[in-house]
Amino acid sequence: MNMEDAAQLLLYEVRDGTAWITLNRPEKRNALSEPLQEQLSALLWEADEDNRVHAVVLKAAGPDFCSGYDLQKYDQPIPGQVDHKRGRAKFDDDSWHQEKAQRLRMALFDMHKPVIAQVHGRCLAGGTDLALLCDMVICADDALFGFPPARSQGSLPSHMWLYLVGPQWAKRLLLTGDSIRGDDAAQIGLALKAVPADQLDAEVAALAARLALIDADLLSANKRIVNLGLELMGARTLQRMAAEMDARGHLAASRTRFNETVRNEGLKAAVRQRDDPFGDPVIKL
Repeated sequence: MNMEDAAQLLLYEVRDGTAWITLNRPEKRNALSEPLQEQLSALLWEADEDNRVHAVVLKAAGPDFCSGYDLQKYDQPIPGQVDHKRGRAKFDDDSWHQEKAQRLRMALFDMHKPVIAQVHGRCLAGGTDLALLCDMVICADDALFGFPPARSQGSLPSHMWLYLVGPQWAKRLLLTGDSIRGDDAAQIGLALKAVPADQLDAEVAALAARLALIDADLLSANKRIVNLGLELMGARTLQRMAAEMDARGHLAASRTRFNETVRNEGLKAAVRQRDDPFGDPVIKL
């Protein structure tokens, strides 16, 4: 990994037994570009190997945790094969790319040490793919969780929603693309706890400090038995299926229209056309 490039997209610090990783594209609302995802995966494994580290905190700079995947690539037609390499035009090519990207995110699930997601502001689309693969989510009570692209662009390329909130809430949120506030997200199990935004840093730091008191080998054993239980319930298989289902969702006519609008009118216009018919997208319990 080019650490100079990583420093531009991610901040990394080890202190008090915790590795603090910060998404650092505030001007892009921390949209997940491919380089950022690659570097994040590398830093997660670096923290997992570091004997000083007992746990990882994943947080973000700027007003939002993460607005989702970087969609700027959709301003060009979907490429075919170039220089004997896969494009994205065929279903299998698209599925292959989705699975490749998912392997980067799965570091959160597969690494031995626990990861706390510290969520503030908007945590949308790809942002939820990151946060929900973490071991615990602590959020601001006014944070927003949702997957608006499910309205027109495809399915979810990672899928922990079912295991956290159950089938009815998963369907309610994903079939509409509506969002839910942090305090309500905690009530339905999407987050572990929600606190006032000005208390979020202290809340997460206190939890990380407690984890730092525990032998890292024991943290690993206890994380892994829970995650193996999830695997026995099909969680890992479902992630692989989600990547392929997203490629299937990309065949929808609404996805084609969204991409055409991006190319002809820009991303903001495409998102506006996608979301305006829904009015207020925030669910209230």
